[in-house]
Amino acid sequence: MKGTGDMDSAGAAGDRAAPEALPDYAERVLGVAEEIPPGRVMTYGDVAEWLKDEDHPEGPAPGGPRQVGRVMALYGSVVPWWRVVRADGVLLPGHELRALAHYRDEGTPLRGASAATEGHIPRIDMRRARWDGDAASGDEGR
Repeated sequence: MKGTGDMDSAGAAGDRAAPEALPDYAERVLGVAEEIPPGRVMTYGDVAEWLKDEDHPEGPAPGGPRQVGRVMALYGSVVPWWRVVRADGVLLPGHELRALAHYRDEGTPLRGASAATEGHIPRIDMRRARWDGDAASGDEGR
């Protein structure tokens, strides 16, 4: 692992650092998170499908979106955790302001929040920010 994430920022659940030996599935999830280009995002389900296609093209994958979320909650602080998101583009509860700072720094496409939204936190513009895993498409759609 390169450990390119902001170590002061938490993963989905807290400020825990990754242990020395990660479970294989966790290593692979974090590896995908490291590959997502700045300004782009993948959903938990996208990551699960990527791993399914990569490792199990004809059978069930060992994890789905919830398992990806669990890995990010436990170990995500060592990678760019803000690039693995909910499918609806809502920022990670409890980490909205830290994530928003990263999105703004990276130029991630955002959608303005409605006045009815508590705190007026924008959402990620999933149509423009979602990355399909193709290295050639890293800057398209922005």
